[in-house]
Amino acid sequence: MKFTLSWLKEHLDTDEPLEKLADKLTMIGLEVEHIEDKAKALAPFTIARVISAEQHPNADRLRVCMVDTGNGAAPVQVVCGAPNARAGLISVFSAPGTFIPGKNITLGVGTIRGVESRGMLCSAAELMISEDHDGIMELPADAPIGAAYAQWAGLGDPVLEINLTPNRQDCTGVHGIARDLAAADMGKFKNPGIKQIKGEFPCPVQVTVEDAALCPGFALRLVRGVKNGPSPEWLQKRLTSIGLRPINALVDITNFMTYDRARPLHVFDAAKVKGHLTVRRARDGETLLALDGRTYTLDTGACVIADDHGVESLAGIMGGEASGCSEQTTDVLIESALWNEINIAQTGRKLGINSDARYRFERGVDPAFMLPGLEMATRLVMELCGGTPSENIVAGKAFGEDRVIDFPLAEVKRLAGIDVPLPEMKRILSHLGFMVAGSGAVVKVAVPSWRSDVHGKADIVEEIVRIVGVDKVPMTPFERGDAPRKPILKAIQLRTRRAKRALATRGMVEAVTWSFISKPHAELFGGGQSELALANPIASDLSDMRPSLLPGLVAAAQANADRGFPDVALFEVGQVFKGDRPEDQLIAASGVRHGFASSQGIGRHWSGSATADALDAKADAFAVLAAAGAPMQALQIVPGGASWLHPGRSGTIQIGPQNVLGYFGELHPRTLELLRADGPLIAFEVMLDRIPDAKQKPTRAKPILELSAFQPVSRDFAFIVDRSVKAGDIVRAAQGVDKKLITAVTVFDVYEGKGIDDGKKSVAIAVTIQPREKTLTDQEIDAVAAKIVTEVNKKTGGVLR
Repeated sequence: MKFTLSWLKEHLDTDEPLEKLADKLTMIGLEVEHIEDKAKALAPFTIARVISAEQHPNADRLRVCMVDTGNGAAPVQVVCGAPNARAGLISVFSAPGTFIPGKNITLGVGTIRGVESRGMLCSAAELMISEDHDGIMELPADAPIGAAYAQWAGLGDPVLEINLTPNRQDCTGVHGIARDLAAADMGKFKNPGIKQIKGEFPCPVQVTVEDAALCPGFALRLVRGVKNGPSPEWLQKRLTSIGLRPINALVDITNFMTYDRARPLHVFDAAKVKGHLTVRRARDGETLLALDGRTYTLDTGACVIADDHGVESLAGIMGGEASGCSEQTTDVLIESALWNEINIAQTGRKLGINSDARYRFERGVDPAFMLPGLEMATRLVMELCGGTPSENIVAGKAFGEDRVIDFPLAEVKRLAGIDVPLPEMKRILSHLGFMVAGSGAVVKVAVPSWRSDVHGKADIVEEIVRIVGVDKVPMTPFERGDAPRKPILKAIQLRTRRAKRALATRGMVEAVTWSFISKPHAELFGGGQSELALANPIASDLSDMRPSLLPGLVAAAQANADRGFPDVALFEVGQVFKGDRPEDQLIAASGVRHGFASSQGIGRHWSGSATADALDAKADAFAVLAAAGAPMQALQIVPGGASWLHPGRSGTIQIGPQNVLGYFGELHPRTLELLRADGPLIAFEVMLDRIPDAKQKPTRAKPILELSAFQPVSRDFAFIVDRSVKAGDIVRAAQGVDKKLITAVTVFDVYEGKGIDDGKKSVAIAVTIQPREKTLTDQEIDAVAAKIVTEVNKKTGGVLR
């Protein structure tokens, strides 16, 4: 919802500054999303006069202009490429250092084709006040030279945009917003009565409502002898300030009523309406050429306004082109009606129409303002277009149901924890339009017609609290009692959240892919069983439930690569299907990396490459498992993985052979070919459901975290071993020397080549020694190092390099 400050002040008598009004709007539940203050943004732009405009010596389409900026200084030289640059032109000037919003640049002193330019003459598009960029702005001859352009042009009217919750339909109009601000002591609410206009003759067009459930009320009036044309300047400014395009006076009046009073209306050209009007359900196959230029095919779910010729308007959503008003319109039918909110929402969603009228009607407009809205619109038509009005025709009810709530005053304290005196409650509620009767412990509160969202005691408490101020609600901790609170989230829900966060912190981007894949892809990843085939698939290539998240992630990575973004790291945490039983539906965490989307970052690593490899996938998988609470000390890495992985560049993560948690590595070339993806692609997938639950009862095990007061020591070792020796065997041999003293062993280099015998390789490890009881001497450290060398030689045959 957008509106300007001056528009707001038409309904609210206030001297409060803009910032304070914006803060108060947010505090009372009308969250301000954006404030556009063109006067502030365009403050550096001034009005200037072009003294001379000579041809540029080195460019045919450029002119060298001497510009009088009006500050008493010498004229400024500006190189300008606008075709309308000429001597005597009054335009808008920007000096060096000015930010140009239309170009998103800060202007500087430049040299253009060898000629210095010390400023710029601006177009309307460069100031972002219109889309006109054919030339620089041309101002009237009496525009004051040197004056601020924004102030002279009347652009000092800030535009506020608020985000409305669906229940606040009354604030889809500026009138309702002003009412809330007045209740919050931001000014005095202006609410003059709307006088009834006496009809000069009976309305010749009758209205029949076939289904009162679709249209509870319908009011109509004919105005003869109108003269349609452009609306006055004040009305055009109101509409253009919030992004609406003025069309003609009759249409602009309905748009103004929509935003000013939250009362959508429709106007028909009476000469184009054949016979009488009927409000009914559409017939299957009926069509309507709407005002947006599109033709819609209707069914019996839509409510329409029809004449003897056919459908003329899609009720409460959009009018028809055939009966629209133009400059030739002389007689006009003004319609003000009430519509079924659910039907409006369903029809608009089905046809894909998002109009201002639908936005308000599907939330529920004020039923009591149906007739006053018609009177107000009629008066505007007569003031701007002339004409003679008929009497009103009303079908159905012109008002809503009365709602009176018995409200115990103690509810405010019970639900919000604050004490609000009865006089203050009455003041707040009366300013919001409620009526309060009684002075005992329980009072009667009559709900105004425009607040269709208020139904019970808690709603009234909410109204009082938001005006008093949510910041006044005290912070009160919940009573925990003797028994601890039970967790709300299940273990798998916590694992899912933590897995997503862990992968996001590793630079991966979350993707959401289809739960359905083709049968060949399902068979490739261990699926394809008949029980996982869909009985009625939405597409031939989405025929089976997915046994893995990776087909979708690979497709997403390839789609990025096809569009010029090959270096991607994507992950997904979601459901996979291994069978048709509930226990066969598992939560998996999967990810793919392609190209230079490596996770290694800064640090020592044996590969020395920034491209993603199998170790990145292993690190991703371990990060997920650690975040999800897996027993990391019990994890085992077994060479080789699933059939869709490269056999020599993959691994299996398990806790014993009976509990396989997942796989990691490089995708097999055969897999890439079937998925039509470019390799190499690095992937992992772990099953969060297979992580053992943590023990609930305390054990006698010592705490895992033991902090030491002494500085750790790191020593590097390089061993020459047979090429067949696994680096993991060297790591385990070094760790086994003293498990309490040696806290970490990592591989940081693997080398084969010059200086190393054939069939051999060099594996370098970093060993962290953490003293526990005292600082170790050099002799003690050397003794530990000697034991490491001896143990590695004994277990692997490695010789210190």
